[in-house]
Amino acid sequence: MKTISIIGAGPAGIEAASVLSKQGIAVNIFEKSSSPLKNITDKAFLFPNFAAASDIAELMNKKLLSQNITQYYDTEIIGLTREGERGWKLIDSKNSSHYADMVLLATGYTPFDAHRKEELGYGIYNGVVTSLEMEKMIRYNQILNSIGEKPKRVVFLQCVGSRDEKSGNHYCSKVCCVTAVKQAIEVKRQIPDAEVFIFYMDLRMWGQHFEEMYRESQQEYGVRFVRGRISEASGTFDGRVQIKAEDTLMGLPLKMTTDLLVLMVGMEASEGTRCLAKAAGICGDYGFAQSIDPHINDCSTSQPGLFVCGACKRPMSINDVVNDGRSAALAILDSIK
Repeated sequence: MKTISIIGAGPAGIEAASVLSKQGIAVNIFEKSSSPLKNITDKAFLFPNFAAASDIAELMNKKLLSQNITQYYDTEIIGLTREGERGWKLIDSKNSSHYADMVLLATGYTPFDAHRKEELGYGIYNGVVTSLEMEKMIRYNQILNSIGEKPKRVVFLQCVGSRDEKSGNHYCSKVCCVTAVKQAIEVKRQIPDAEVFIFYMDLRMWGQHFEEMYRESQQEYGVRFVRGRISEASGTFDGRVQIKAEDTLMGLPLKMTTDLLVLMVGMEASEGTRCLAKAAGICGDYGFAQSIDPHINDCSTSQPGLFVCGACKRPMSINDVVNDGRSAALAILDSIK
């Protein structure tokens, strides 16, 4: 019987493990964290239907309840090499070796580190937070400014670490636009009197029901959209944040103070993705893993017996990675036949 090792217990890896296990395939799934689904459990609600992230995580966790799936947590795979007829050798951070006939890389992404955009004041001014921190505020109904009060004004800034020559990431992270709209609605639901602004370059509402949610945010919740980039953020004497920007529709400079500035951070290849893609010889653009072809062979790689799925290839939404995990499982099953 073939043994499959999956590196990464996110939604892509779990979905692939579930499909394979139902076909009687033995699966070992390795996760560096102490629990699965880290990039879901730090969310509050998911677009476009505002489903509770905890409910989705619970459903995904149930997929791991199979006698054919062996789970390894607190186990970071740092080495990946082809061992001829023995298949693949995986080396963990404790220098233990694991062997598999085939390997599926599902190591996902990491959020862009907003400290790298020093001009935006993250880590300098308490009123500047990331979209991940805003998710936690929303989840626990604790949307507060730097002095512990409910904000009267909240500003969201798109494309932090994406489509940005200075950070080296020219690509779009795909989910930031819709996440900002979702969070803006959630802020208005919890604090109806708050003013909410979204600064954007252009809005990419690419998914089903996303355009409708964008319209709803304006018509029902009064969220205001400003086409422009914020060039600088600084603190004020009363704990607020002053931003300087340009309204590119009006062609005018703009100054505004806000209680919270929310930086919509993009996706980057995780350290695990970068390390293992390099070790296996499947490095792609920006440190992501490279598949054979993005159209019809997107889960296979140039290395026999090595497959990839999910956001280790490029930025994806959660429903994208679940579907991609299923596709990877089918590609593995096809290669076994």
